[in-house]
Amino acid sequence: QVQLVESGGGLVQAGGSLRLSCVAPGRTFSRYTMGWFRQAPGKEREFVAAINWNGGSAYYADSVKGRFTISRDNAKNTVYLQMNSLKPEDTAVYYCAVNMYSTNYETDRFYSYWGQGTQVTVSS
Repeated sequence: QVQLVESGGGLVQAGGSLRLSCVAPGRTFSRYTMGWFRQAPGKEREFVAAINWNGGSAYYADSVKGRFTISRDNAKNTVYLQMNSLKPEDTAVYYCAVNMYSTNYETDRFYSYWGQGTQVTVSS
């Protein structure tokens, strides 16, 4: 059973910052694309950001472009999501996931393994 573990969520005021981390204990995903998705109450899960295996390419949803930065440290088997200038509409449960087989990085069904999620709440 592959497990991803997210951390770093919390409550922050609008305009603030948070840094999410995702680690895969005992496993290495250094050869695969990693992604972050989020799901707000009553809404479908949506793509946030993705990064290719060596960190050379990063992709973002339009809603977070310029505010969020995805990065990875393969030596630590960890992927990060730095979130700046947070808005109330960023409130959601954030999930990290591994894409092992597809070049489609925006669609969640192409991701094989998921974490349990971490709650991010942005107050106005």
